[in-house]
Amino acid sequence: MLKAFKYRLYPTQAQAERMDWTLARCCELYNAALEERRTAYRKRGVTVSYHAQAVSLPEVKEGRPEYKDVHSQVLQDTLRRLDKAFAAFFRRVKRGEKPGYPRFKSARRFDSFCYPQYKGTIGGHVYLPKIGNVRVKLHRPLEGAVKTLTVKREVDEWYAVIVCEVETRPQGPTGSEVGIDLGLNHFLITSDGEFVDAPRYFRKAQKKLRRAQRSLARKKRGGNRGNRRAKQRERVAKLHRKVKRQRLDFHHKTARKLVRKHDSIAHEALNVKGLGRTRLAKSVYDAGWSTFLAILASKAEEAEKRVVAVDPKYTSQTCPDCGRVAKKLLSERWHSCECGCELQRDVAAARVILGRTFPSGANAAVNAYVA
Repeated sequence: MLKAFKYRLYPTQAQAERMDWTLARCCELYNAALEERRTAYRKRGVTVSYHAQAVSLPEVKEGRPEYKDVHSQVLQDTLRRLDKAFAAFFRRVKRGEKPGYPRFKSARRFDSFCYPQYKGTIGGHVYLPKIGNVRVKLHRPLEGAVKTLTVKREVDEWYAVIVCEVETRPQGPTGSEVGIDLGLNHFLITSDGEFVDAPRYFRKAQKKLRRAQRSLARKKRGGNRGNRRAKQRERVAKLHRKVKRQRLDFHHKTARKLVRKHDSIAHEALNVKGLGRTRLAKSVYDAGWSTFLAILASKAEEAEKRVVAVDPKYTSQTCPDCGRVAKKLLSERWHSCECGCELQRDVAAARVILGRTFPSGANAAVNAYVA
C-alpha cells in the first residue's frame, strides 16, 4: 500500500525564496496551460491533451529561459495536475453532478510542487533538484520505497510530503465487530455504548477568528498599509491552520483506537456535502467526518482490518431488537420500542448499523427486516 510521511523542512532564506519562486513559475505554467485549453476549444473546438502540452515544454523553456531553472519533472507534474482537474470535470459531467470547470489559480493558493519520480537521498537533509540540500526534521523513520516527494507551503512553514510503498502491518485479531454512529453532540457512538465527545475546535476558536478577520477586513489593499494587511492575513491563516491540525490530531488518535480494538468497523455512508447545505453546516464541517472516515479506512487497510459503509436510511428510526421502524423527531434522544427495547438513540443506531453489515453482531430480526 502507499503511505504518506510528512516532515518539516527548515530551508535557508535563499532556499525558501527559491521554493517560492518555483511555486510562482508552476502557478504561471498551470494558468497558461489552462488558458491554452480553453482558447483551443472555444475557437477551434480542439481538445488539447496533457501529452501535447508536455511535448511543448522545451519550446516554453526556449521562450522563457527562467523555466530551465525548474526541474523538468516538476513542470510535467504541474501539467498533469491540470489534466487531472479536467478528468474530474468530465467525470462529474457524465454523472450529472455540478461539474465545476477548472479555474485559474492565484499565487497564494498554489502551495505545492511535486517530484513524481524522486531518486534523492533523505537523512538530515533532503535533496531537492534545482534547489539544493534542505534541512529536514525526521521525527519518525521513513519506511518502504520512496515513490514521490511533494514540497508544500503552509503559511510560513515548509513541509516535505513523501509517499512510500510500504508493506501492511497486520495486527492480531481481537474478535470484535463494532458499528459507529457519527453525530454532532457526540463525535461518534459505538454499538458497545462508548461515547466520544465532539471537540468542536472551530467553535472554540471562533471568537479569535472573528476578531482577526474583522481586523483584516478593516485593512485596505495596497498603499503604505499593504504590508499590514499581509501580516494580518497571515495571522488569520495561522489560526485556521491550528484548528485544522487539532482536528487532524483528534481524527488520527480516534481512528487508531478503533482499529486497535476491533477487527471490523461499520459506519454510515453519509452524504456530507448534502448535510453541508443545511443549517447544521458549520457543525458538520467542524466535525470533519469525511476526513475522519478516510483516515479510518487508511489505518484499517494498513492493519488488515475491515471498514464497511452501509446505507444510512432509517438507521436512527429502526429498533435494533425487532427491526420495527418508528419515526422520531431529531430532539428525541431516547429509543423506546413496543418490544421492550430501551436504549439511548445513538447507541441503538450504531447497533442497527452493525446489524446491517455483520449479522453476527446484532439481532437477526434487523437484518431480516432490512432485507
